Amino acid sequence: MARIVIGVGDMAVSNKPDDVLITYSLGSCIGVAVYDPIAKVGGILHYMLPESSIDPEKAKKNPAMFGDTGIPLLFKSCYSLGATKTNMIVKVAGGGQILDENGVFNIGKRNYMILKKLFWRNNVRVSAENVGGSVNRTMRLEIGSGKCFLKVSGEGEFEF
Repeated sequence: MARIVIGVGDMAVSNKPDDVLITYSLGSCIGVAVYDPIAKVGGILHYMLPESSIDPEKAKKNPAMFGDTGIPLLFKSCYSLGATKTNMIVKVAGGGQILDENGVFNIGKRNYMILKKLFWRNNVRVSAENVGGSVNRTMRLEIGSGKCFLKVSGEGEFEF
């Protein structure tokens, strides 16, 4: 079993049945897990900011850091391994309000809104989500089975 850790502002895709993708510390960041059960291809994106327009140079070097560049990259990377849009199961977690108690920046909400906007425009349906609040989350995707697990601070781990 290969455990692939996805850091903040990073992404990984796989078609190897033994791979397990995992990302930690989803606070205001958003984790997007996608899986095609027919092609047995999946991936996780952990983006930290909604729009690449705030730093186009950084977005060119690391598109996974931003929702508007990372989400298309995640889907296209899975397509390159044989996944198809119609088969994709999409799960979303994060978007909390962690270090912004007064809601001044609303990064978590803005991260979630860019995702909803992109998905609506591209007719992508989310099958499960666990967003908002003030908790940290860990997301794990098993490529062989397609099972996605979420660990939420104070709630434990569950399949979602």
